[in-house]
Amino acid sequence: MPLYKKIKKQLFEVVKEKSFKFEKEIQSIVEQNLKSFLNLKFIRSEFQIGNLRIDTLAFDEETNSFQIIEYKRGSDYSVVDQGMSYLGLLLNNKADFLLEYNEHFNINLKRDDIDWSQSKVIFISPFFNQYQRNSINFKDLPIELWEIYRFENNLIQLEQYKSTIANASLKSVIKKSKIITEIDKEFFNITEDHHLKKVKPQIKETYLKLRDLILSIDTNIRIKPLKKWIAFVSKTNFVDLSILSSSINIFINVKKNKLIDPKNLSRDVSKIGHCGNGDYMVKIKSDENLVYIFNELIKQSYKINS
Repeated sequence: MPLYKKIKKQLFEVVKEKSFKFEKEIQSIVEQNLKSFLNLKFIRSEFQIGNLRIDTLAFDEETNSFQIIEYKRGSDYSVVDQGMSYLGLLLNNKADFLLEYNEHFNINLKRDDIDWSQSKVIFISPFFNQYQRNSINFKDLPIELWEIYRFENNLIQLEQYKSTIANASLKSVIKKSKIITEIDKEFFNITEDHHLKKVKPQIKETYLKLRDLILSIDTNIRIKPLKKWIAFVSKTNFVDLSILSSSINIFINVKKNKLIDPKNLSRDVSKIGHCGNGDYMVKIKSDENLVYIFNELIKQSYKINS
């Protein structure tokens, strides 16, 4: 998607793209901006175990999981084959990953502190071909594709490729080897369906309406399904939805005493344990007050967190 810059009044011109000459350029930019780009903690570059070397080892504090990042310029490789190799590496060398994390941050996390099932392999490249894009059209594949573009005027665009047909399971097309079987047991790619499969039809319908409203705020908003809630992310999470069988808990990521709520629908949860981010929660069981919650509370949180 081209970018345009304003040159005078209502006149705009295209911002020219500047290609990357080397993978290292991409790696350097991403690693220095890992928190703002992907909301991940940087651990180490060029982390090597045996014959495999990981470009960037990172950590997701929200899911307590390791994230493996690989950078590519060309398109002559299989993201599934490489992704499975890296997941197998993680699966069989958990102690090495944990040791690297502990030594880097000088702390003492235990193996049980890590949610290994939420680890992913992230490929970042200026271009993915159609074969590579089609190869991740599975709902249970813990692999993500992100395209990165550089433009003049020091502009960077990072965009995740999201399949619109990711309904099939990887189990249905891959003959399981020993390592595939182990990966399938260990890693679990959470999707929206994971949260919606046991809810009442009315709750599912309400969630879908609310999701569409939230996504209408900005085309750059990402949906990040986690084990206990579904996060909606701009620069960071601005609203998290915990979907129960007959209700939805909406967590507004605003600090205590900072949320303006004329109808007083929100509840202060700052002093109790709860899912999601923020100090306020609203419980809904129907579409009632949905427009108010969206316009007055969720949009408010979006402005604060963007």
